[in-house]
Amino acid sequence: MSRTEAPPLPEPLRVPVADSHTHLDMQDATVEEALARAAAVNVTTVVQVGCDVAGSRWAAETAAAHPAVHASVALHPNEAPRIVHGDPDGTARQGAREPGGKAALEEALAEIDALAALDHVRGVGETGLDFFRTGPEGIAAQEESFRAHIEIAKRHGKALVIHDRDAHADVLRVLLDAGAPERTVFHCYSGDAEMAEFCARAGYFMSFAGNVTFKNAQPLRDALAVAPTELVLVETDAPFLTPAPYRGRPNAPYLIPVTLRAMAEVKGVDEDTLATAIYDNTARAFDF
Repeated sequence: MSRTEAPPLPEPLRVPVADSHTHLDMQDATVEEALARAAAVNVTTVVQVGCDVAGSRWAAETAAAHPAVHASVALHPNEAPRIVHGDPDGTARQGAREPGGKAALEEALAEIDALAALDHVRGVGETGLDFFRTGPEGIAAQEESFRAHIEIAKRHGKALVIHDRDAHADVLRVLLDAGAPERTVFHCYSGDAEMAEFCARAGYFMSFAGNVTFKNAQPLRDALAVAPTELVLVETDAPFLTPAPYRGRPNAPYLIPVTLRAMAEVKGVDEDTLATAIYDNTARAFDF
């Protein structure tokens, strides 16, 4: 089986569920094709997440055109240092870029702020901290951007969608210092069970992706086990993090049932119960 071949459609869920985090603009299918495949397995709603100004504009436009799509807009944590310090190697989709300094970051954040005011934009993110791809020289720009997104989310009453990679303690520190919005979502939750208990006490939503199915992901399953069901979401982060047994092949919203069934097993509940709870949780998190 080719690594580039799309996995088959799984057995449909019996009750609707939502994909809380996807990137339709990075997938091979058209929006209409992606939504039709998702609907065929009872994934009836998706949250399309922007990672830069252009992607956030696209997310907002797509949500305006499709009732099944809700938008979240932001500068990804790795985007902020690229704006400030430049990207001579062209590692982002925009290609090589010159340094823009703090003024360029403020200009980009102003565009995110304007998009966040739109009714069909339900989230501000993915924002946060990523110490995996960004070195020490970019941390200050990341944190400045993260704090600005927190304020944007609070100002517009939108959910805050957090990207946290190798930065658990610092993400929690900034949230506590700045004051988290009323609705805060840890996208692709990557902490352990102890952090899940902390998030639960704070009322943060925890969204689990396909990597919860990976053989080496027992710490994630332990976190899911202790996470209160009323704070649990499911996502694809497509085209990334395709669940087992399709790991390494292209991900898409229609594969949500694979991850959800694995999650239900960890939680010790039937899939209908978990799907119903997750849909309700996602609607509550993103106010749709």
